[in-house]
Amino acid sequence: MKGSFKYKDGIIGYSDKGRGEAIVLLHGYLETSEIWDSLAKKLAERFRVFTIDLPGHGRSDIFGEIHTMEFMADVVNELIMDAGIKKFFLAGHSLGGYVALACAELFPKKLSGYCLFHSHPFADSPEAFEKRNREINLVKAGKKELMYPDNISRMFATPNLEKFSEELQRSRKIASSLSGEGIIAVLKGMMARPSRLQVMEEGRVPCLWILGAMDNYINYEQVRARVIIPVNARVVVLQNSGHLGFIEEETRCLEIITNFIGELS
Repeated sequence: MKGSFKYKDGIIGYSDKGRGEAIVLLHGYLETSEIWDSLAKKLAERFRVFTIDLPGHGRSDIFGEIHTMEFMADVVNELIMDAGIKKFFLAGHSLGGYVALACAELFPKKLSGYCLFHSHPFADSPEAFEKRNREINLVKAGKKELMYPDNISRMFATPNLEKFSEELQRSRKIASSLSGEGIIAVLKGMMARPSRLQVMEEGRVPCLWILGAMDNYINYEQVRARVIIPVNARVVVLQNSGHLGFIEEETRCLEIITNFIGELS
């Protein structure tokens, strides 16, 4: 069921399907909640699954010139409270992982656990900061479409491009639907985010960290080596995935998430 939630002076779009323990799925940069459609449908056979369009994406309004991770975490919290959910499991892809970490810092008692899908706890590197500035300038120049071919293609592991050609085209279509203002607001938010390494390492909330061995955006060996994994965390490396493991290895991801949540219970 698709719905909308009034937040401040705007609207947040989301979907709600299934029954059972609540799971919230947060999409990544240049995505909308549609990216989760297949995995959410399968998870909904056992759980109550919420997929949210983050502010400035999909059916959700733009709320300002910058959408910080803390602001988007508050959106998630308010929506879940409005739904009458007291505790939930949160999974975020890339950008969504940054929001999930903000939730783990701000609302730790609300979370039964969280999952970082191809994400990490660090602030932007100088190189990432520079790349985001270039993309902001492209959008301001009315050339946002120039970002899609390379950015979206790189989300899939290179050996998977032919196998997932339909999913690649769908991802490009989703990206092209986003407004320039929404893209800029979230780029500025990502640039402003602090490191949340301490949040991850202190382990107040159990964490499932899923990485891709062939990720073109995140070197899993390097980021893994920079984090002291707490005892209540689990790290899984998908050997046949790039930056979209929940598409590239969907069945495996479904199993991993289901088992982790089962262990928490």
